[in-house]
Parts: sequence; structure tokens; C-alpha cells
Amino acid sequence: MAAGSRQRLSSVTIRASLPEYRRLLRWARQWPQRTWAVESANGLGRHLVQWLIARGERVIDIPATATSRVRELSRGGGRKNDQIDAAAAATVAHLHGDGREVRAEAHSTALALLDERRVNLAQARVRAVNQLHALLRDLLAGGAPDQMSADRATALLRTVRPAGAVEKVRRGLARGLVAEIRALDKQSTANAAHLADLVAAADSTLTRTPGIGPVLAARLIARVGCFPTSAAFANYAGTAPVEIAGADKARHRLSRSGDRQLNSVLHTIAVVQIRMPNSPGHAYYQRKISEGKTGKEAKRCLKRRLADHIWKVMLADERKAHPTP
Repeated sequence: MAAGSRQRLSSVTIRASLPEYRRLLRWARQWPQRTWAVESANGLGRHLVQWLIARGERVIDIPATATSRVRELSRGGGRKNDQIDAAAAATVAHLHGDGREVRAEAHSTALALLDERRVNLAQARVRAVNQLHALLRDLLAGGAPDQMSADRATALLRTVRPAGAVEKVRRGLARGLVAEIRALDKQSTANAAHLADLVAAADSTLTRTPGIGPVLAARLIARVGCFPTSAAFANYAGTAPVEIAGADKARHRLSRSGDRQLNSVLHTIAVVQIRMPNSPGHAYYQRKISEGKTGKEAKRCLKRRLADHIWKVMLADERKAHPTP
């Protein structure tokens, strides 16, 4: 699209394959100074975007909400096809400035992958333990204790003397689940060690904040660069209060939207700091309590304050890692 006239100069359609990617890049080289505008670059277009960045290209991520606004305000009543989408993304990148430059995958992407794997391992362990509890309930009088480890389950199974074929099958399945739990525990330990190594390599200062260890730091670092302001970060995390419409006076309620995993991270940090007498969060929480707020209200205030602090720390780390020339 021509910058001055906003007229389409040329277009090309490709398929999702490496030869087609190369054809696209050859076509684009007719413009020595170029920037790529990609709608939702972290979605279906992620592979193409990272391929372009690896070859020295500059890519701008355009939010789908921004292109939707352009289509609604353009002629055609919000019609949608490939060429209209491409023109809308180019318009947003050139005129509105709503885009965000995409960087090559680095520590944050690796940490996001490891964090997702850690969550999957934890969920798999919960399922295995639940299945083991169900089997032990039928093998042992009174079942098994709530807190189950592989060693405890092994000791309990040694006391089982199967009386028939059904109990033998149950004991065999239980032993298999114990082995599965041991394997999951081993993988979780290795995952946590890998996370700690990558957090240290990223030279992040998040772990200096009380209540933030390598695992929580990894989950936060994975979101570096996504939020232009602290208010945007707090809104995404669900810690920004929402004004109640129609109230006689200004009233707010707790937000139930946003990234619930990120909200859980802030909740964990808040709880840890509240229990640490010498932490900044403890002093802030006690001050809010003395002002007449309830425990829940004071905790919500602390989570909002922590969101601002964490955003500032992440922004400082980001600028240190990528200094502005």
C-alpha cells in the first residue's frame, strides 16, 4: 500500500509452505524499505512472522480488534476477505499506531513453553493421584490419606494381599500409577531446574521481589513486552477494579476477566508478602486494614499495587536487555 495515497500497489497470495515463504520475500524485495503488518502475529501467523524476523525483516503485530474497527469504518459495511484484511492491517500499522513490533523468539518464549509443560505435568499428576485414590479405596479399609506420595502409596500397596483376580488387577493398576507419578515428579523437578536456569540466564530482577521464585518469575517473564502501560497489565491480569454502572456514587467491583493464571500468580505473591512481616506488601496490607478495609479488600489493593510494581520491574529488565539506540 502506498503511504501517501493509501492505494494498493500490488498483492500476492501464498500457501503455508517454505517455498511460498521464499516467493513472498522475493516479491517484497521490490520495496527496499518495508515493514510487515501481520494481524495476530502470535496466532496462526507465528511461523511466518518468526521466519521473516530471522531473515532481518521488521514485523508489526496488529490486534484483530484494530483491523475490525477499520473494516467497520470503511466502505463495504465490515466485509471480510483476505485482501480487505491485509489492507486493514496495513492501514492500522501506518495510520493508527496500534501495532507492536514483534521480536525474535528468545528467553520469554522458552519460559512460556516450559511453564505450559509444568502446568500439564501438574494436571497429569492430579489425574494419576485421583485414579490411585480410587483404586486404593477398594483395596484398603478406609482408603488412603489425602496427601499421597509415590513412596507412601508403595508402602500401602505392600500391605495388600489380593484375594482374587479383580483385586490383583486393581493392585497391578495401582502399581502402574505409582510408577507414573514417580516419572511425573521427576519430570517436574527437571522442569523447575530448567526454569530456574533460564530465569538466571535472562538476568531478571523479578526474583528480588519477596514472594517471587523462579517458577513465578518464569510465568511473568513470558509476558514481557505485551503491555504498554501498567494499567493495561493490571487490566489483563484482572486486578484492575471495574466501576459499577448505574451506582449513585462511584463504586467498584472485583474484575473476573483477564488472564486467570496471571491473576493467580499475583494472588500467590500477595499472600506470601502478607505473611512476611518485613516485606513491603505486609506493611501496605496492614495500612489498608488500619484504614478500615476488610481483609479481602486490602488483599485486592495489594494485588493492584503488585501489578504496578511487577510491570515496572519487567519494563526496566526489558529496556536493559534491549536498550534504545
